[in-house]
Amino acid sequence: TLLEEGIGDTIRVSLTEEPEFEIPVCKNILKRYSANEADTKSPAYKDLQWDQPVKLSHDFVVRRTFEVSNIGGPHVPVIIADLSKLDFISRETLVDIGYSYQPETDKWKIGDMAADYIFTGDKILDFALPGTLKVIVYYETWLKATDKEKYVPIIDGEQYIGAPIEKSTGLNFLMIDCFSEGYPAFDLEKMLDTCKADATVVICLSSTNRNAVESIRKMFFELSSKQVENPVILICDSNHPSTDESLIHYAIEAGALLVDGFGNGICLGHHFGDKNVAPNLLFLNTVAFGVLQATRSRISKTEYISCPSCGRTLFDLQETTAKIRAVTNHLKGLKIAIMGCIVNGPGEMADADFGYVGSGPGKVTLYKGKEVIKRSVPENIAVAELVTLLKENDAWVEAE
Repeated sequence: TLLEEGIGDTIRVSLTEEPEFEIPVCKNILKRYSANEADTKSPAYKDLQWDQPVKLSHDFVVRRTFEVSNIGGPHVPVIIADLSKLDFISRETLVDIGYSYQPETDKWKIGDMAADYIFTGDKILDFALPGTLKVIVYYETWLKATDKEKYVPIIDGEQYIGAPIEKSTGLNFLMIDCFSEGYPAFDLEKMLDTCKADATVVICLSSTNRNAVESIRKMFFELSSKQVENPVILICDSNHPSTDESLIHYAIEAGALLVDGFGNGICLGHHFGDKNVAPNLLFLNTVAFGVLQATRSRISKTEYISCPSCGRTLFDLQETTAKIRAVTNHLKGLKIAIMGCIVNGPGEMADADFGYVGSGPGKVTLYKGKEVIKRSVPENIAVAELVTLLKENDAWVEAE
């Protein structure tokens, strides 16, 4: 995200893996900043002050919004799964986005990483959905839907400020393309004046500009200057041929805005050149939750903070990380640090709840926060001692 701001000349990628796996990640990041790419950054808005932030936790500040349904206000960011490019949608389709239908009980099992909404474009589904899940469809499709509570419309700017139209009484999504060249012009001031007085509108922002982050950030400042407090969904699409490049694309474009406190939800899409290739819903859903977790805006799983191996590492970091993950990956929201040595470990794991740090050959020191709890624990029992420490501090629950 710093490179996206034009800051930095050199990068280093550190992974808790073999060092040769770090180079492809570097190369995929640098592809975004090739000398052949024209720099079409939007005008900088660095001098504008952000109005009235709301602090949700000790380390996360977000733009103030009112709430529409479960979006905005005090709610964590939502995830919208884009199913619009699928030719056919069934109950089985929803498994990849966290919903599993149980035919024997005629009920749905909902996972910790279940999308909050699905976007189906022009498709009305022929099966009953989980009670918590709503479907976003194009406006013309919504008009035909019989269940206007379960189905909600997404409206484009021209429709919204044109002749009066029928809208949902509870929730409407308004699509705005942010300053993209060639996009149909509309009266932005009129639109913002209208939607800020509409307590049912959630704004969806996207941009096809080369530097979409700057374009969308610019729109956020337009919202601020007009005192528009509607919640906002970040729409981020990738047309990169590989999942690795798409992963970096989503992390930069959605992550940069989320760490600035912008956005009350995200929707990730993948546009392949071959229209016959269906999007990988499991990948997109996992990345969406991963981006929210990494920006500390929505915690859905255990967080691990681990260092890359170096000459000071006092145990097999990859093997130890795998062992700790195996017994703790069900502890949603817990932050566990796994550090190879005492030199950098305590500083790098400063915001961890618990720490596992190499302190000598075959020895481990266990931390609670920044406090040393157990010193010189033999490595062969250190993982078990970490579990004991978690239990002693009421941070442990049994896996289902």
